[in-house]
Formats: sequence, C-alpha cells, structure tokens
Amino acid sequence: MAVKNETVREVIIERTFDARREVVFKAWTDPQYLASWWCPHGFTNPVCELDLRPGGGIRLHMRGPDGTVYPMTGVYREIVEPERLVFTTTPLNEQGEPMFEILNTVTFAEDGGKTAVTVHARVVWAAAEGEVYPGGMQEGWRQSLERLAELAKQIPA
Repeated sequence: MAVKNETVREVIIERTFDARREVVFKAWTDPQYLASWWCPHGFTNPVCELDLRPGGGIRLHMRGPDGTVYPMTGVYREIVEPERLVFTTTPLNEQGEPMFEILNTVTFAEDGGKTAVTVHARVVWAAAEGEVYPGGMQEGWRQSLERLAELAKQIPA
C-alpha cells in the first residue's frame, strides 16, 4: 500500500548535448538507444521496452554490477516530438509491487546546433519501503546523462 510522501523530492537537471535535437530525442524514445544510456555507470539494461504513445507503457530492467536486477515500469503521459516527454517511472520491489512513482518531464530545446535538455523528476508518492531510494535521483540522472552525452555523438542524424 502506498503512503503519501511528506517530503516530496524533486530534481531539476539541465545539460546541453553536442547533437541535434532530433538525435537527442531519438535517444530517449528508441529502446535500443535508451537501453544503452539510461542507468548509472556499471549498470546495464537487459530489458528495455517502450510503447511510445500517450498511455503507452515503459518496462526497464536495470542490472547492477553485482547482478541484481531492478525492474521499473512507467507510462507515457505526453509526447511532443522532438520537444517534450512526460512520463512516470515506478521501480518495483522483489514481489513486483511499486515502491514509489516519479513524474518526469523532459524538454528538448535547440541551442545553436546543440540540444539543451531539462529533466524535471518529482517523486509523487512512495511506499514506506521506497522512501530511501529517491535520495539517489540526482546522482543517478547525472551519471545517466553522462552516458547519453557519449551516445548522442554516435547516433546518425
């Protein structure tokens, strides 16, 4: 059962990528590309499934360096190509139950041939067991976006 999170946690990260907006947007919306960057250093994504439409689902399994798999689901709420994505992400516990939910709003702005991305991630609720995990959002996003910066240079325009 979900418990209202009294201390709402949110992260706003801005980063400029040396790639065109369409390329960076594609890296967020193509499961092949998303799987290669959406996780901290040392992690992989053996499962990455996207149903890219409002109401469509996200299913991702992050595998840690020790082999532990961290499953996550989510739902797309808004897709405005190549300007904006709004979606939820919900990490699941070992029993497959939601631990917390994050509402993510990602904007993509052209910036002289580069792309300025703003990620706004806000915890909207957390079960008691999930209270400790959102504290790592800032660092997790930082590392993931570092990986995206490298990948974006390799995606064909």
